Amino acid sequence: MEPGHRTSAPPPSFTPSTKHLTMAFVTGAVLVLGAMHDGHDGQPPQPSSGQSFSAPPGPTPSRTASATRPAVPQLPRAEPVSLRIPAIHVHAPLTKLGLDATGALRPPPAGNPSLAGWYSGGTAPGSAGTALITGHVDMPTGSPGVFYELGALAKGDRIEIHRTDGRTAVFTVYAVEVYKKETFPDEKVYGSSARPELRVITCGGGYVKNDGYQGNVVVFATLTTVRR
Repeated sequence: MEPGHRTSAPPPSFTPSTKHLTMAFVTGAVLVLGAMHDGHDGQPPQPSSGQSFSAPPGPTPSRTASATRPAVPQLPRAEPVSLRIPAIHVHAPLTKLGLDATGALRPPPAGNPSLAGWYSGGTAPGSAGTALITGHVDMPTGSPGVFYELGALAKGDRIEIHRTDGRTAVFTVYAVEVYKKETFPDEKVYGSSARPELRVITCGGGYVKNDGYQGNVVVFATLTTVRR
C-alpha cells in the first residue's frame, strides 16, 4: 500500500503453491502479500538488475564490501526475537507465523507497521536450512510497512537476527530479486540447504489497481557471523 491512502480492504494473505511448506523448505509455498487498497500513486523501491543472480562479473554496487560467503558453523535451534537491517533502518520485533487450514502461511498482523514474522514451523535463523522471514510492504492505513524499503537492499548488506539464546546471527545479502506471482520459483527460494540461509520476502513487482502487487521481492542471505 502506498503512503497517504486508506481502505477498508481485508488484510493480505500468503497464497501457497501446489507444494507444501516443510521443515527444511525442500518444497515451498509461494508467498504473496496481497495489496491492501485499490489505488497507488507510486511504489516501493524495487531491486536493481545489479543485485540479481544474473548480474555479470565486476564491481558490486553495494554499500559495503562485496558479499562473501565464508563457512560459519550452524547454530542450535533458538527462536528469533527481533530483526535489524541497518542499511534500510529497520529494527523490528518478530512474531511466529503458522499455517492456516488450507496450508497457506498466515501473514503478520496488519495492525502493527513495525512487526515482521518468521515461519516457526520451519528452520530457525542461524540453524542449517532455509529460514523464512516476511513482512508487509505497506499497511491498511496507507503508511509504509516494515519492509517498504526491502527492495533497496544491496549485495553485502547485513541482516541481524537476535535470538533467545543471546546470540545474534548476522547474515550477508548475496542477491535481491523480484518474481512474478505466477512464476514464483519455489525451489530456488525455499530449497533445502546444508548451511544456514535466510530469505526475507515482501510484496513487489509493480501494482495494478483492483489486482494488487504483481509479485514478491526476495532477499537471499547467508550466515557470515555470530555475535554474543
